Amino acid sequence: MPHLHPGDRIDPLQFTAIDGQSVHVPHTRALTHLQFRRFAGCPMCNLHIHSFVRRHDELRQAGIQEVAVFHSSTTDLLAQHAQAPFALIADPRKALYRRFGVEAGWRAVLDPRAWPAGVRGLLRHGFGLPGQGESMLGLPADFLIAPHGRVLAAHYGSHADDQWSLDELLALARTHAPSKV
Repeated sequence: MPHLHPGDRIDPLQFTAIDGQSVHVPHTRALTHLQFRRFAGCPMCNLHIHSFVRRHDELRQAGIQEVAVFHSSTTDLLAQHAQAPFALIADPRKALYRRFGVEAGWRAVLDPRAWPAGVRGLLRHGFGLPGQGESMLGLPADFLIAPHGRVLAAHYGSHADDQWSLDELLALARTHAPSKV
């Protein structure tokens, strides 16, 4: 599928998170940050997800529903991220990745811009090898979606550590406050 762009609309989706809860994208009353990560043991992804876990209260205060998708099994995600206070979606067959145009490629790990975060992630969280069906070659992507399904902002990563930081997301949310969408 081609990339999504600001102004595009998505149809309502419903998922079951790894904790069994039902998740609706878009949320009916909040902005939704839908982020696509690589595999559950990815050092860069773990570093990134933990930054969102630590500052989750700021997301809630900004009116953002956080949803993170991994191309991992529920079992692998629970082993790595059971403490996450937001929805984690297991997508081992990568159906959502295809639906949102999220890609994979060697540039994910060969780009030197990804290496510093990879080293920091290894030192803080260790390294989990990709499980069956998982790949080290996935690229990240981020979408900010309004309650009615309009894509407000989209970012497709050019390497494994190319995603919105929490501060960038909060700035985007301020720009697209409910009164402005």
